[in-house]
Amino acid sequence: MSKESGREAEANPREDDEVLHRDPSYFQYYSQLQHQQNMLQDYVRTSAYHSAITLNGPALFRDRIVMDVGAGSGILSFFAAQAGAKHVHAVEASGMANKMKVILEAAKRKNAARNAYLADRITVVGSKIEDPRLLASTPKVDVIISEPIGVLLVHERMLESFVYARDKFLRPGGAMLPSSGTIHLAPISDAALWSETITKARFWQQDSFYGVDLNPYFAPAFDEFFSAPVVGCFSPATLIGDSVQYEVDFHTVTLAGLKEFVIPIDWQIKYTGLMHGVAGWFDLAFVPPASSLHPGTKSSTVYMSTSPYSPATHWQQVRLLLKQPLAVNAGQVIRGQISMKVNDQRSYDMEARIIALDEEEAATLTEEGLGLLLDSQKSRTRSALWYLHEQTYNYAYTGEPLEPAKPENANLYLPVESLLAESFAPAQRLPSTSHASLVSSVQGVADSLTDFIVTASNDQDPNAMQY
Repeated sequence: MSKESGREAEANPREDDEVLHRDPSYFQYYSQLQHQQNMLQDYVRTSAYHSAITLNGPALFRDRIVMDVGAGSGILSFFAAQAGAKHVHAVEASGMANKMKVILEAAKRKNAARNAYLADRITVVGSKIEDPRLLASTPKVDVIISEPIGVLLVHERMLESFVYARDKFLRPGGAMLPSSGTIHLAPISDAALWSETITKARFWQQDSFYGVDLNPYFAPAFDEFFSAPVVGCFSPATLIGDSVQYEVDFHTVTLAGLKEFVIPIDWQIKYTGLMHGVAGWFDLAFVPPASSLHPGTKSSTVYMSTSPYSPATHWQQVRLLLKQPLAVNAGQVIRGQISMKVNDQRSYDMEARIIALDEEEAATLTEEGLGLLLDSQKSRTRSALWYLHEQTYNYAYTGEPLEPAKPENANLYLPVESLLAESFAPAQRLPSTSHASLVSSVQGVADSLTDFIVTASNDQDPNAMQY
């Protein structure tokens, strides 16, 4: 590059510069088969994608040009070929691009072909989707498929690449699979996790650790431990209110809308006790738009949930702890917001401001009034800053006990009228999220890490499959 062109590039940075210069360790991680295997063996994830693609073969994929963004092992590209795609452009920036070619070369062997149906139907593009050279070498496509999801839907910021591909390569009326994702945030009471976290921080409150006073480290350690999201499954019995939902429509969301957004908080508290933090998870929807379907066909709708009420996935769930628990009474309302803003660690900074309100007070409160209370009512207000990339892990929860624990065993207390009503009302099953369902059986397919026969039981649309 000449000095003149270099100065011109500095003055006029390309729109993809931010993505092109993200850390190489991210792509190194996903170039390893062991990490690809971890995702492939997540039967909820893999079977949901398999169903969404193959069940929509006749209506969406048959004879169509498809792009797989962040193809990884190539499994979604292979599913698209199974579904009848005319050709698939598998875009992968990591070393998995070369490993994918091993599968495709084996498909072309004479007399001993493996996966012969893949031969000459998939082109591997070893590049980031944002590389401007692809604009000239890659055609417009009818369908874009991807698994661009991280913890709490947005971690790792692959959704930006998914949307970039949509803006540059998807034909008008084309389809994105998945079509949308929904972030769920709910209040949680988890004394054990909070106590475990403060115990870790208190290590730094030693006056004489081999003769050294560590107390000056306590304040930064306290901030560090409580700003780190805790990834791992948890019991739904620790939720003290229903989740608020924030939907991201992948067909319409802008890149700017992904980089900074606000999730309004409005929780009705069900128990008297202590709120120790916020629990988070997400749902995915695979709903092809009518404009993308072959004439005279109907789509198949598939949903997948990472809810604590659903079978566990490799994403698990996340818990975000408050430095100081908030005392709440049953019937109170928690209002405020959680702001999400991208950072340079392929993730997000999350800033929360919430306040506990009496139900009557909340009913008449304006946005201006809410702002004034958040600034003045310190005793019932909490603020927090979490860094989504600074994840720690907790695997203490292994599933529901045979006898569900009573709320008071966790220092959560029902209103008296609700407690008395338990003896008069018929037993009810645990509440479910809008996309949760029960998987009654999962049967592996011989000689395959990716194919599963999943039998789901639910009372919703029989044409909708849920995982």
